[in-house]
Amino acid sequence: ARLVESGGGLVQPGGSLTLSCVGSGFQFSDYDIAWYRQAPGKDREHVTTIGKTGIGSLRLASIIGRFTVSRDNAKNTAVLQMTKLRPEDTAMYYCEGAGAWGQGTQVTVSS
Repeated sequence: ARLVESGGGLVQPGGSLTLSCVGSGFQFSDYDIAWYRQAPGKDREHVTTIGKTGIGSLRLASIIGRFTVSRDNAKNTAVLQMTKLRPEDTAMYYCEGAGAWGQGTQVTVSS
């Protein structure tokens, strides 16, 4: 199983980014996909999980109303749409599923 994230970058506060997680080597549609983030010097946080059928569960109060998770099983892709970004959202973002982790994609929110 392999997961590859993309879409990170530098954005100003209030901006938006869309992260993608593409899976390969396993039946993508059979697994939940989770998103985590880790900022320097801080513990890893579980951001959200999207179930096999596309039902998402946001795990952090701070992202409610700002982040949306979705998936397209036909494209083996999970997407994390992030809006109204804040400096405290700065972190490396990872996806996890089928026992595999991606390499991460860096999100930096700064003016």
